Amino acid sequence: MTINDRAPVLAALRGWLDASALDGLIVPRTDAHQSEVTAPRDDCLRYISGFSGSAGLALVLQDRALIFVDGRYQVQVRQEVDRSLFDVHHLHDDPLDRWLGQHAQRGWRIGIDAMLVGGSLYDRLVTGCAAAHAELVVLEADPFDAVWRDRPPRPLGAIRAMPPQVAGETAAHKRARIAEGIRQRGAALLVETLPDNIAWLLNVRGSDVPMNPAPHSFLLLGADNDLEWFVDRRKLGNDLDAYELGSVTVSPPERFLDRLAEATAEKTVVIDADFAPQGVRAVVLAAGGRIAPQTSPITLAKAMKTPAELQGFRDCHLEDGIAVTEFLAWLSSEVSAREQKGHPLTELEAEAQLMAFRKERAGFLESSFRTISAAGANAAMCHYAASADTNAPIDTVAPYLVDSGGQYLNGTTDLTRTVMLGAPTEEMKIAYTAVLKGFISLMSTRFPVGTQGHQLDAFARRPLWDASLDYDHGTGHSVGHNLLVHEYPHRFDRKPNLHVLEPGTIMTVEPGYYKQGAFGMRIENQVEVVADGPGFCRFASLTLAPIDLTMVDLDALSPGEIAFLDDYHVRVREALLAHIRPQNLAFLLAQTRPAVEQREAAR
Repeated sequence: MTINDRAPVLAALRGWLDASALDGLIVPRTDAHQSEVTAPRDDCLRYISGFSGSAGLALVLQDRALIFVDGRYQVQVRQEVDRSLFDVHHLHDDPLDRWLGQHAQRGWRIGIDAMLVGGSLYDRLVTGCAAAHAELVVLEADPFDAVWRDRPPRPLGAIRAMPPQVAGETAAHKRARIAEGIRQRGAALLVETLPDNIAWLLNVRGSDVPMNPAPHSFLLLGADNDLEWFVDRRKLGNDLDAYELGSVTVSPPERFLDRLAEATAEKTVVIDADFAPQGVRAVVLAAGGRIAPQTSPITLAKAMKTPAELQGFRDCHLEDGIAVTEFLAWLSSEVSAREQKGHPLTELEAEAQLMAFRKERAGFLESSFRTISAAGANAAMCHYAASADTNAPIDTVAPYLVDSGGQYLNGTTDLTRTVMLGAPTEEMKIAYTAVLKGFISLMSTRFPVGTQGHQLDAFARRPLWDASLDYDHGTGHSVGHNLLVHEYPHRFDRKPNLHVLEPGTIMTVEPGYYKQGAFGMRIENQVEVVADGPGFCRFASLTLAPIDLTMVDLDALSPGEIAFLDDYHVRVREALLAHIRPQNLAFLLAQTRPAVEQREAAR
């Protein structure tokens, strides 16, 4: 379906609104699990709009439609969505609930699927509608079952066991300590709707959605350690001996809401304050249950990696660093060679070659997200994905940004490198130097125990602010262990994130800068929070890949910043030297020389 094919879809949806006596419909990007990446059948926002990003929602009215996306997608949405059909708004600066409060008409009835929106957002939407004397109406049926004629089926991806020796803890032990935590909170039951939390708890991984190895399911865990798992049994296969499912009741997901009502009557129930769907909250309250809203205890336990998980992260980053460095070496010669032949290298070709290098590495399973292979102006879209229609040549005129990662049997990787294969402009040098200084600033920060992510975010932004620059996305996120590359709860962001960074937390550090229509640049390493003396912590880099210095103004770096680069490159060289192909050794040695030597060699 192309950008011009959405008008009939909207017309069909508006016909459904008429038949349902509704004035509008809210269409979230998420599914019943609040997933960042959904299965095709649940990607209703893309179906009606063409928008392929991972965060957003739309409001479809009879005479207009609005789409709300965050700062990462402000450029992309304008390229993917027909602006004659949709007005574009900022998801956070101009949110839907505020728009409803200011623009909804008295008496409007706005429909919403309560299983597709979290309770906190639902409350804001109710408030917004009420301010305009409109009504938010919970739907009894899925409208897309009626209007999406060729809607894909629900996924049935196979589930596999995560060995306890790789996880570092048995499923039984995890269940026991989470159940004890529920009991200590004075609750009777935990309701879990996040697939990655369930996968972590049960030591399983899935394949319902590519690159997101968490099977779609729901779970009820009692304070008495009684556990019921709502998952399509066909995903498990016939032999259950490989799994740690002793005393686990396996039920079909269609039974989840009915069992929830039965299990929560007159009981105190822990549900995730941010991610549990409003539909879950409504069922608990209707059954007479009492809600204890908080961050899921599984989310908090999962964020603290076991020693086995941490070792897995270190090991898979060595493999990933080999693959990425081989790719960067290949890229450095391939671009000029192809230009001379008159057949420039393209974004999709580079993406495919990076995948080929990763497939050679031990333990590699699949990408951890769709690679952002972005040349020139395409890199100004933070989460760009190359396609046949947008596949740009990689040249020596503008920077090339590659943000990629891998799912390995023992961990998950995520890194970004921006390279300049020709002579940079002064504007590029100013911006990239600021990004690098911000990266070094946060990477080298020493912070007291108890520090939260938002308290560190400005360390990465300060050098950009000094140059009157900034970026409209977070500075980093936590990462799952062969689970979601964007894991909760930790974030580096300007918005408050009240979760403490502790030894064992895995994060990314990724400042950037994006000039619409021209270029984009980002540097990203994955890091481990480690203890650094009594009462303090620091970041230890997991990522092992050279940082391109072509666009760096070394005179703008302090001696400490240059020393950080040199020390990091020594570590990269020592880790990779014995593993790189002989033909790429010269590249590795050149890219990891002291920064001043690199500048002298470039003159």
